[in-house]
Amino acid sequence: MTVLLALMALVLTACGKKGTSSDRQTLKLSAQTPLDTIDLSKATGYGQTGNVFESFYRLGKKGSLTPGLAKSAEVSQDGKTYTFHLRPNLKWSNGDALTAKDFVYSWRRTLTPSTKSQYAYLFDGIKNANRVNAGQASVKSLGISAPNKSTVVVQLERPIAYFKLLMAYPLFAPQNQRIVDKYGKKYATSSKYMVYSGPFKMTGWNGTGNHWQFVKNNQYWDKKVVKLHKITYQVIGNNTTGVEIFDQKKLSLTLLSNQQVKNYKDDPRFRQYPYSYMTYLKWNFHDSDATNNKAINNLNIRQAVALSVNRAQLTEKVLGDGSRVPTGFVPGGLATDAKNKKDFASEQKVAHTVAYEPTLAKKKFATGLKEIDQKKITLTLLSTDDDGTSPMVAQFLKSQLEKNLPGLTLNIRSIPSKAANQQGQKGEFDIMLSGWGGDFNDPVTFLQIPQTNTAYNYGKWSDTKYDDLIDRAQNADANDSSKRWQDLVQASQYLNQVQSFTPLYQANYAYLQQNNVQGIIHNTAGTQWNYKYTSIK
Repeated sequence: MTVLLALMALVLTACGKKGTSSDRQTLKLSAQTPLDTIDLSKATGYGQTGNVFESFYRLGKKGSLTPGLAKSAEVSQDGKTYTFHLRPNLKWSNGDALTAKDFVYSWRRTLTPSTKSQYAYLFDGIKNANRVNAGQASVKSLGISAPNKSTVVVQLERPIAYFKLLMAYPLFAPQNQRIVDKYGKKYATSSKYMVYSGPFKMTGWNGTGNHWQFVKNNQYWDKKVVKLHKITYQVIGNNTTGVEIFDQKKLSLTLLSNQQVKNYKDDPRFRQYPYSYMTYLKWNFHDSDATNNKAINNLNIRQAVALSVNRAQLTEKVLGDGSRVPTGFVPGGLATDAKNKKDFASEQKVAHTVAYEPTLAKKKFATGLKEIDQKKITLTLLSTDDDGTSPMVAQFLKSQLEKNLPGLTLNIRSIPSKAANQQGQKGEFDIMLSGWGGDFNDPVTFLQIPQTNTAYNYGKWSDTKYDDLIDRAQNADANDSSKRWQDLVQASQYLNQVQSFTPLYQANYAYLQQNNVQGIIHNTAGTQWNYKYTSIK
């Protein structure tokens, strides 16, 4: 999630002087942390890469599907076969022909076990995807084929309600096998060892640097609508510096810190770009410390922690940026029931779970300590130190938990995001302050994470009841939208009850924006930033 957090902090700047049309159509963006990879098969976030990689569709305004590399598509009556017809004469940024076999190669490469893709689980439901990724079947058995140069056929094991939305995600974009073979281990280690299918191509990225650029891709099928000639990126991790540059009218859009939001919320240049991002606590259910492992696996102790956090105070006083109090693991505004028009977040709510009830919390904690035969415990919270929010949240949690739960000591271990993510993957934590942003507008984009053996289930929680509910939603009830919705509601309610993942707040992001930048498309899930139609007045 390091990349995802960094990409959510992107800010745009316009050229500070008048010049040619090309000069005017240059944007400058900043990121809080460096970009760590541009390999589609190995990436851990796709917030900006939809601008250089394109799949069958793109995300337009309000998450709507807009045309991509496919000119048309057909779906079988049983919902299990999709046929995509590519646009004629598609080309890669280097002039190579882009054909149907590039999609086949890309998907096979991602699911090859040695690739170790952390996003492989999103292929779940595509014929043989899980077996291929587990090394139990040949990549040639994967449910994707290219009967000719312009046709891609995808076979599913079951209907997938959100399949078309997935096909707008850069993860499913094509890759050029000739380029992969040509560069070998160098592939995707630098922007020059990559080719691009989207409206822009990348230059100047060397794998570790703090500067890179997107430039207009003149081989792109829809290049005539792309107004920007260049987007430059620079890592600037300080929001105060961003505002200073903005006030000099060199920035068109700058991300605000929590304190800055309080100062600028009445400014006419103030903008909010909401995103379906949940900050939560991960518990390590295989903790190496025997005592801590007993505590973490104790239901009463986890519930006590969840009931000890005053989320209203956290969002309003500590953060103060428009972040919201959650009702469960799935953010509000992500998905609505087609039948009764209710927000999923309102239906997942369970009393006495994600709430502030310190008296009940104290009682449950005392019970939990007795059950594990301990009078006190010390847990360590793994957090990050390179963003403006996590240190505040970590200190708030320490204050809340130690005040409301006598016998608990919460130590804080704050390290850089990349290191924290690595330790999380290795299971080197007691509790981890973490976050997740939706990949598409469906509850399962969050509810897949707690399933047994998913890549981002760092704490290795495993529960057959929960797994069965998600499996039912994805299989037996996949073609019945009403039953599927109820399966997911029950799963999220169960997650609230057991608190294997403890929601803290639903994030919001605020900016100052000048009036000379127009046409930015920002989505609440999936690829957040779409600059295909952006221009400077």
